[in-house]
Amino acid sequence: MATIITMPRLSDTMTEGTVATWLKKVGDKINEGDILAEIETDKATMEFESFNEGTLLHIGIPAGETAPVDSLLAIIGKEGEDISALLAGKPAGTAPVKEETKSEEETKGTEEIAAKSETTKTTATSSASLPKGVVVITMPRLSDTMTEGTVATWLKKVGDAVAEGDILAEIETDKATMEFESFNEGTLLYVGIEEGNTAPVDSLLAIIGPAGTDISGIAENYKTGGAPQAAPAEAEEKEVAATEKETEPIVQEASTDGQRILASPLAKKIASDKGIQLTQVKGSGENGRIVKSDIENFTPAAVTPQTAATPAAKVETAAAPVAPKVFVPAGEVFTEEIKNSQMRKIIAKRLAESLFTAPHYNLVIEVAMDDAMASRAVINTVPDTKVSFNDMIIKACAMALKKHPKINSQWKEDAITINHHVNIGVAVAVEDGLVVPVLKFTDAMSLSQIGGSVRDLAGRAKNKKLLPTEMEGSTFTVSNLGMFGIVEFNSIINQPNSAILSVGAIVEKPVIKNGQIVVGNTMMLSLACDHRTIDGATGAQFLQTLKQYIENPVTMLA
Repeated sequence: MATIITMPRLSDTMTEGTVATWLKKVGDKINEGDILAEIETDKATMEFESFNEGTLLHIGIPAGETAPVDSLLAIIGKEGEDISALLAGKPAGTAPVKEETKSEEETKGTEEIAAKSETTKTTATSSASLPKGVVVITMPRLSDTMTEGTVATWLKKVGDAVAEGDILAEIETDKATMEFESFNEGTLLYVGIEEGNTAPVDSLLAIIGPAGTDISGIAENYKTGGAPQAAPAEAEEKEVAATEKETEPIVQEASTDGQRILASPLAKKIASDKGIQLTQVKGSGENGRIVKSDIENFTPAAVTPQTAATPAAKVETAAAPVAPKVFVPAGEVFTEEIKNSQMRKIIAKRLAESLFTAPHYNLVIEVAMDDAMASRAVINTVPDTKVSFNDMIIKACAMALKKHPKINSQWKEDAITINHHVNIGVAVAVEDGLVVPVLKFTDAMSLSQIGGSVRDLAGRAKNKKLLPTEMEGSTFTVSNLGMFGIVEFNSIINQPNSAILSVGAIVEKPVIKNGQIVVGNTMMLSLACDHRTIDGATGAQFLQTLKQYIENPVTMLA
């Protein structure tokens, strides 16, 4: 069945796009991943790849022309397939209409219909087309490597009115959490993926249409490659039941006399941490339930002296001494399970692939930092200038990579790609893991430009506001843990790069200068290399050049 390709939204502010160049022509065979065209947005000219395979049957926007987002861009299908119904704005599979002579007005009307495409990917039910005005919205592909997404938050609920441009949900991809806006207006009739759940790209996400529209059968008949989504009422019941289970406020614990002790989970946890037996605490909550304040205000009572034993009892005790009681600290086995985020899953997958496919080796060099520290202090006296040691290292790497391009390479089964442009990825720790925003053409940037760009990208990375395009295309990576006091460490290569530099802390220690022991400042650098592309001598030469730049910062200003 032929597939309609629409003008994609390639940036958060894009409303229309211009086809700069078509790289395929009608009749060409298309494979998944082939670049169809170069599209100019409001921010950049970007390659647009196909997520489908088949034959290019129709081009809707010629090269050089501009059209709104979601306009008909192309149609891909089987060679020779009849697409007249799609061009006429009818669902795929509609029986062809017998061609008749049309008036000029009718022809004009047909062309206007053909110029419009559905604003989101929709799927007809197995028995009939969708009701009028109803649109099926699927899990979008928000990055080039995204295969599934997690709904972090729904900002609309079933029954809410939705206007074009409203944010429907926040969707967590393998790289960031992004706002997903509606390109349609109507009422949110159905939610297919609940908050916190993960589903493949193109799974049923939601259904929007006129209020009160009967959508029974649409979700059940929608093919997602898996089991149909639960109906809204059923999902809501499950969610309520799960919520009630998770928020159950009472934990019961057996006492020594067989009675049950009622305590909140938090009170139980605090009591365990403090070594307090719940049997000694009097609860002030409902039905005598022990709450947090009861534990915090608890004071162990003084041990009351036992009633004097009778002579007979004394004799009996003396005759049969009681074995000393073994002290067992009060406590409980406590574990916590945290659901893996989409980012964490991808990090695990990518790093495992890198470590187990690329033969890593590490080269370590010690760099004197005294001159770098003095130069940085002078540079930062310039108004509105703030340069960090990390910025200086990135600049030095960019210049060294130009002299040693084999380090700036990528491994392929049939060839090694040498990149003569320098795009340095900067590893940034975020709450859920690690992201690597990329400084494009780093070698052409000044120290102050590098500093400003790194601060901007790192800030937006921590707020999950980076665009997917800002995390693509790195040729080399820098990872710095020096600010955490880590002196030396080894990183895993960020594929498809061939190397990654690990930067340690600056350490003050005794060093030898001119035959004398003096106090100096040094820093350890560790270069992890892919032995398939970088030999040991090549990596060592790169580190020597890098060391020269860092130890003599004035050479980076030439």
